[in-house]
Amino acid sequence: MNKKLREPRDTQERGSIPTRQDLLSYLNEHPQATKRDLARHFDLKGGEKIVLKRMLRDMMDEGEIKRGRGRKLSRKDDLPEVTVVEVVGQEPDGDLICRPTRWDAKAEPPRILLAPGADKAVQGAALGIGERFLARLKETKEGYEARIMKRLGTSAHTALGVFRKLGRNGRVEPVDRKARHEFAVAEGDTNDAMDGELVVVEPLSGRAMGQPKARVRERIGRMSEPKTVSLIAIHAHGIPDHFPQAVIDEAERARPAKLEGARKDLRDVPLVTIDPPDARDHDDAVWAAPDDDPANKGGYKAIVAIADVSYYVRPNSALDREALRRGNSVYFPDRVVPMLPEALSADLCSLKEKVDRAIVACHLTFDAQGRVKKHRFERALMRSTARLSYNEVQDALDGNPNDKTGPLLKPILKPLEACYRAMTKARDKRSPIDLDLPEHKIELDEKGRVKTIALRERYDAHRLIEEFMIQANVAAAETLEAKRVPLVFRVHAPPSDEKLHALADFLETLKIALPKGQTVTTKMLNRILEAARNTPNADLVNVITLRSMAQAEYNPENIGHFGLALRRYAHFTSPIRRYADLIVHRALVRAFKMGPGGLTDGEIDRLERDAQDISAFERRAMAAERDSTDRYIAAYMSDRVGAEFAGRISGVTRFGLFVRLAETGADGLVPVRSLGREFFHHDERAHALVGENSGMTYKLGDKVRVRLEEATPLTGGLRFELIEGGNAGTPMRARGGKKDSKRNHRRRRH
Repeated sequence: MNKKLREPRDTQERGSIPTRQDLLSYLNEHPQATKRDLARHFDLKGGEKIVLKRMLRDMMDEGEIKRGRGRKLSRKDDLPEVTVVEVVGQEPDGDLICRPTRWDAKAEPPRILLAPGADKAVQGAALGIGERFLARLKETKEGYEARIMKRLGTSAHTALGVFRKLGRNGRVEPVDRKARHEFAVAEGDTNDAMDGELVVVEPLSGRAMGQPKARVRERIGRMSEPKTVSLIAIHAHGIPDHFPQAVIDEAERARPAKLEGARKDLRDVPLVTIDPPDARDHDDAVWAAPDDDPANKGGYKAIVAIADVSYYVRPNSALDREALRRGNSVYFPDRVVPMLPEALSADLCSLKEKVDRAIVACHLTFDAQGRVKKHRFERALMRSTARLSYNEVQDALDGNPNDKTGPLLKPILKPLEACYRAMTKARDKRSPIDLDLPEHKIELDEKGRVKTIALRERYDAHRLIEEFMIQANVAAAETLEAKRVPLVFRVHAPPSDEKLHALADFLETLKIALPKGQTVTTKMLNRILEAARNTPNADLVNVITLRSMAQAEYNPENIGHFGLALRRYAHFTSPIRRYADLIVHRALVRAFKMGPGGLTDGEIDRLERDAQDISAFERRAMAAERDSTDRYIAAYMSDRVGAEFAGRISGVTRFGLFVRLAETGADGLVPVRSLGREFFHHDERAHALVGENSGMTYKLGDKVRVRLEEATPLTGGLRFELIEGGNAGTPMRARGGKKDSKRNHRRRRH
């Protein structure tokens, strides 16, 4: 019998004891088999079963096989049929690469690819890097194929941080400012990471020196490099930043659209692009002139021309799937993560000066009061007369044209301005909410370091383009609704009753009335903003009013746009950088039978899901851009620790005050513990901290002077110490606040 065990055989006869290789071969073809299955297959009886049992025990002890639930056996390196996996990368052709969340073997885990189309049957956003799901695995020649059984969300088992070398071991400082612990990394788990390198770590069970253990899974780059600031945001928020080769190839195969089919020739119309001087894409152009129709005296005709992205990005193509997976372009001070490859976003779909480009044109006719009398859409070919910046256009309209804008002033820019002035009459009548909110402008030097930080200026030239785009977006929504073609609207719900009551309570502390119990309108809110204008509370009222607003989103069901005071609104004007606009373009192509690239029945069936996805991707992009700005500001301020600055209180919480600096618009925290030894009560209604004993009050909007105590580029945090500010008042005990103070004391201790 022992002799039989040692004999190598290429074939297995029934009733004879199998070799180890025989057993491994069977388990390879039949994972999750039991001992009974093996005995039945090899036709083993009596004592032969005992020999089999000993063989299996030896093979388990030596690590050749393992036993799972229900006494099921498999090869050591095999995976169970159902297990939790995590998306860890992407193949050049776009297939997602997965890894089991539990893998104890020393060797690398088997290759797992998401089965083609597997995510289509599961509701929710497209799968991204770091997302986990319960998978049903099927073994293939190359490894395993995974199908989604249940999505489990973004992995809680990865963290982004900076690696610090400690002898042969290391530790990782998380970039998340909310993280409470650093990670300990053993010598064998460092992945050869260098000191100061940005890494992705995977937490492990157990602790070392009081810190949770982790292994370095991915090395990203040196923290000292300026480009790392945006890389942190990209990785922390799971933003796809590398195009699969199949997508790049498809984009590079695209050729310019020709003047054929339904496409009209608008190359003689002097359309111009007006963008920021550092704009990376140019997807809109405008033209306007007085209407020569005697029946529309004082009116204007205009064209808003938008890059015809739908001609190049066809439904269900590799380009389309990748664009939907991204949802939108993401903009950082040092780079853009585009929705489309550069062959399209920076070339074929960019409305370059003096170059023929395919467009979808929105023809608009306004009366003398700026109201839209009619509109129509068509595919066309244009040739941009000039590429202009907002600054150039504003200077020209202010009487200071340069060599480029001088010849364009009378025939092109002045008619655009006149049409805009007419549109503002209609705009003022509908009264969209008029918030005055600052926006950071970060300028980098040639090495990628922050050169200056200031608040971005807004000109009439900005508002001119903005109003033309709004009117084209409205026209698209109205047209498609009238044609009964499904689309995704840009919707904005009115403020909730709860937020309106909170806003009214706050305004009452400033002696500004907001009637309760009435249906709120943008006109009512604009009256409040106007009342606060040119007062010390202007910034404060703008911020609190903004916080009372709902967040705009995409939805195939139209509920109107509260903020813009519009019944119908859709995004049509930026298809290079927003997938929502591409959907609207396809809907227009379908509605008017303009040629290839129209909205398909399959897309219509999943509009609700796609609208949810792109809304989520928009929020992801906003969070990443905000985090990047915070880190750039912290890096810029790091060599100014100890300096004093003027600012205003921009936020009030029970743990401290947020202060926005007048010079740069940077926000930082004044911890409540630095305000004094007494307890401070958080008055939510008044947005203030009030000293329990002294009555010293620090209120949202108050002018203060602070000293910068700490700047942390890794997390984007700034910490200040208050030097001047606050107002003396009545102690909380005298106000009857003693009971609340005790409750907050208890909350503070825990």
